Amino acid sequence: MSTSSVPSAATAAFLSARDFLQQHREDYATAYRDYQPPQLTTFNWALDFFDVQAQGNDAPALWVVEEDGSEQKISFADMARRSNRVANYLRDAGVQRGDRVLLMLPNRVELWETMLACIKLGAVMVPTTMLVSTADLADRLERGEVRHVVAQASETVKFEALTGRYTRISVGGAAQGWQTYEDSRTASHDYTPDAPTQASDPMLLYFTSGTTSKPKLVLHSHQSYPVGHLSTMYWIGLKQNDVHWNISSPGWAKHAWSCFFAPWNAGATVFVYNYARFNARACLQTIIRCGVTSLCAPPTVWRMMIQEDLTQYKVPLRELVGAGEPLNPEVIEQVRAAWNIPIRDGFGQTETTCQVGNSPGQPIKPGSMGRPLPGYQMALLDGDDQPATEGEISIALDPRPIGLMLGYAGDAQRTSDVMTGGFYHTGDTATRDADGYYFYVGRNDDVFKSSDYRISPFELESVLIEHEAVLEAAIVPSPDPLRLSVPKAFILLRAGHEPSAELARAIFAFAREKLAPYKRIRRLEFADLPKTISGKIRRVELRRLEHAPSDGTRRQHEYWEDDVQL
Repeated sequence: MSTSSVPSAATAAFLSARDFLQQHREDYATAYRDYQPPQLTTFNWALDFFDVQAQGNDAPALWVVEEDGSEQKISFADMARRSNRVANYLRDAGVQRGDRVLLMLPNRVELWETMLACIKLGAVMVPTTMLVSTADLADRLERGEVRHVVAQASETVKFEALTGRYTRISVGGAAQGWQTYEDSRTASHDYTPDAPTQASDPMLLYFTSGTTSKPKLVLHSHQSYPVGHLSTMYWIGLKQNDVHWNISSPGWAKHAWSCFFAPWNAGATVFVYNYARFNARACLQTIIRCGVTSLCAPPTVWRMMIQEDLTQYKVPLRELVGAGEPLNPEVIEQVRAAWNIPIRDGFGQTETTCQVGNSPGQPIKPGSMGRPLPGYQMALLDGDDQPATEGEISIALDPRPIGLMLGYAGDAQRTSDVMTGGFYHTGDTATRDADGYYFYVGRNDDVFKSSDYRISPFELESVLIEHEAVLEAAIVPSPDPLRLSVPKAFILLRAGHEPSAELARAIFAFAREKLAPYKRIRRLEFADLPKTISGKIRRVELRRLEHAPSDGTRRQHEYWEDDVQL
């Protein structure tokens, strides 16, 4: 056991804040008004909280289920011991406090062991998806100043062409020139830290998915994510002994949000179901068989879920949340009609924890992502940084919220640019109603004007996916000599539907009935949608395609409103 297992002042402060939010999980007014984030000088979440919570605790901390039915259940107590062994092993391998460790692992037990071990050591984790290319890795190793790599054995081939001196540790098999993670099993499970961890010390370095530019390096501290994610725990509504499944791939911030910090902050079980390809029926059956009580999934998953007859599944779920991108109201309504459970939307970024959300037990307004969460003072700012009812979603910096990043590593100018006038600027636009509910409009870069009217792609996309043939849609401005630009829809069809002029005519007519004249979709194209490796639609790529020089001829499966008779 670690020497820090006796509760400290930092532990007591963290637990007090956590317990307050759990006591008021359905009393938003009290929770938001009276929540006091813990004031911490030294804090190591893995030692000061997780190990303390794990003492004598045989409840499952992690439950990993495979597609073939095999599974692993690891208790809190065992996870504490396992991570101590890994921490000792990594220290012997040369990992020191402050070193950056690139983690490139799938959803397997070793990922959680290594994350806890890195926190205990005071090393800085650089989570990385296995979908990255060798070029992506070269960028991460260089700009991330990585000194150690822990990677899935199958992915080690991607490093063969990369130069540089860094420790290489292979998980799940041997690889030439790599140390073997399995050797950590013989290390001691008694771990003693070399020094106290400062709450402000760096702990996580995330490369954003880069929808519009080269990935930014978001740096978080030992308090910004571990403590900051008390807001995420509150938004999801997690309780001790819950079984929480967050459908997310390792390497992205949402994985740390809801597959690590938020559920373990609550004392809940982190549940994972690994599959080669998403199958809604298999996932629903797994939820029932394993007693999953809360589910967080991105919009793409929810859209595939509702293609099943959800009324036929008697799920044990209590809480449903959506994340990654805003969830369209039509999807929320279909799930509510089947299960009588609302999917509660929320808003946050890699740079923060959950800032705005619909928390449990509160009235939900259709299309709203909720209200500011405990620990965040929010504002909407216009182009002159003045308060507005529609504007850029911004976070007040006085007091500075615990859940906000330290900054962009190696880029002081970019950090300064987003933290001006006493606010952190998110780069996203929303509206707010008289009751304080926020409604997402879009990324600042995605909102555009048509005939001098502002167009929100998200609003138009929400209408389009109500059509039975549309699986996903992306709206971008298409150049127009009269209106400057007009809304154009790129549409991915559901299975069983094929591109045709007749279908285009039907979709135009459907949207025309539901949208104001100035929002009318004037052009559409049936196509695959380009996405980042984290699954977000790259509208910037579609914009570039639409504004490329053209001889005026239509692309295959492209239709303009004037082409079809309505």
